[in-house]
Amino acid sequence: MVERETWVSRAGFIFAAVGSAVGLGNIWRFPWLTAENGGSAFLLVYLFIVLGVGVPGLLASFVIGRRSKRNPVGAFKSLGGGRAWTVLGGLCVVTSIVLVSFYTVVGGWILRYFLESFTGAYFAQPEAYYDSIAFGVQAFSYQVLFLLLTVGIVMAGVRRGIEATTKLMTPAVVLLLGGLAVWAFYRPNTIRGYEFYLAFDLAYLADNFITVLGAAAGQALFTLSIGSGTMLTYASYLEEDRSLPADGSIIAMLNLGIGVLAGLVVFPLLFSFVGGPTSGGTGALFVSIAGAFAALPGGRLIGAIFFLTILFAALTSSISMLEIPVAYLVDEFDVDRSRATSALFVLVLGTGAINAFDANVFEVVAGPLVSQLLTLGLIGFMLYTAWVLGDEAVEEFTDGAGTIARTLSVPWRYTIGTILPLFLAFSFYTTVVGLLEITLPTAATIGLTLLSGLPFASLALLSARPDNN
Repeated sequence: MVERETWVSRAGFIFAAVGSAVGLGNIWRFPWLTAENGGSAFLLVYLFIVLGVGVPGLLASFVIGRRSKRNPVGAFKSLGGGRAWTVLGGLCVVTSIVLVSFYTVVGGWILRYFLESFTGAYFAQPEAYYDSIAFGVQAFSYQVLFLLLTVGIVMAGVRRGIEATTKLMTPAVVLLLGGLAVWAFYRPNTIRGYEFYLAFDLAYLADNFITVLGAAAGQALFTLSIGSGTMLTYASYLEEDRSLPADGSIIAMLNLGIGVLAGLVVFPLLFSFVGGPTSGGTGALFVSIAGAFAALPGGRLIGAIFFLTILFAALTSSISMLEIPVAYLVDEFDVDRSRATSALFVLVLGTGAINAFDANVFEVVAGPLVSQLLTLGLIGFMLYTAWVLGDEAVEEFTDGAGTIARTLSVPWRYTIGTILPLFLAFSFYTTVVGLLEITLPTAATIGLTLLSGLPFASLALLSARPDNN
């Protein structure tokens, strides 16, 4: 039997979890989605969802993980409730592979831009350069290099690999971003960037609320690494004496702060040097920011520092994604960690290549597919925690927690069992309707949400133990 590792320290767990949450979601995906969804309007909705939905959902993941001491599949098997919930665990493993398959493509871009910053290769024609390297053989080559870095860290184990690495990289990301934000503040014409990012635009939000809501919900789940089983898996390596509410709040606030800090770097630079977000979509960061560095004295050094920051953030997230299927193989099949990681390296080479060679597939996977998979996963976590674990979830929630957390434990249970899953389901349907370009009144979407909630609620209640209701 392979011995299961634990975190060396509380700080190690928090740095690993924050590193998982920060990643490219905050520095690459967040500015891109903010720019496409009204700037400050998106930021406001995003902040609300992170605090109001993300934190309670994060705690649901923590409860399942620490109580089971297993990967997502093993967690639902050991805690009980029926085969349907084991399927949810399987969905988490699949989602993690989907995530790492597209994430390593972007990680490859970051690695290449970091190396090319020293030569200034992308300065002359930023858009043409990005178009030439984003997909195809070159993209795949750098994807493999980034994946090898990820595999090497995960193969070293929880303590010597993940914890040791994130203890160094996560603080480095914060310090480097902070320095870049201060430097960006002194660039010319940055006030327009701050206004776009921070000045609340009620009119835009009123006209585009449904679109902004769906994008913000998907981003909140992506950045907090909930819905895929990452935080569940990380919590499974915890000892019993930690306060889950305290750790969850710290992780969420640090993630939120780093996300906002990233915006204070990106948007001032964009408006200062290229007049705003000139290229939307997945290449926005590379095309626009590269243009900004090209106009600066010492742009090569600044570009290298910027992309090194993102490279650290990308690695801390990619290792957390790969850890889910690795933990699954180690826990459920007693496979040696090195062999499990090597097998997954080969698998991700295949699934990742599809994203590296086909831009259309990448766009779908990196955007709507991942967002909807994470939403469904988190809905399942919440319902399972509230109604299947029930009183056991409250017990796990309060174990090691303080007086305030104990007071909030029961309201937390019923909130994640009713209001929040309905909110997430509504967000899911509005996003799907928008993608299919179907015109559906808000009242009809609400009705569809309520109707579809009935079978899930029935499953949760039927799965619950008699003493957990």
